[in-house]
Amino acid sequence: MTLWWIGSIVLLVVVLPVVVYLLRGVLGAAKSIIPTVDGIASVAKSGSKDLDAAALLVTTREQVTRTVAGVAEYGGSLDVIIDDAEEG
Repeated sequence: MTLWWIGSIVLLVVVLPVVVYLLRGVLGAAKSIIPTVDGIASVAKSGSKDLDAAALLVTTREQVTRTVAGVAEYGGSLDVIIDDAEEG
């Protein structure tokens, strides 16, 4: 029975403070994550605002296609005008 009491006292005096110390370290690390997560969230929010304009790229692509087609038609018309001017 005396050995059991000695073991219990050793447990309380040695092991319990070590466990408490380790748990405080884990708690401190967990609390330090919160500011990091908040920082990441604000950067992600700003990044998503930058991506809001990505939908406009489809409209821009269509406009560029129409513009290139118009310029190509204009170039074809210039070829006809120049040919007519050379013949006349």
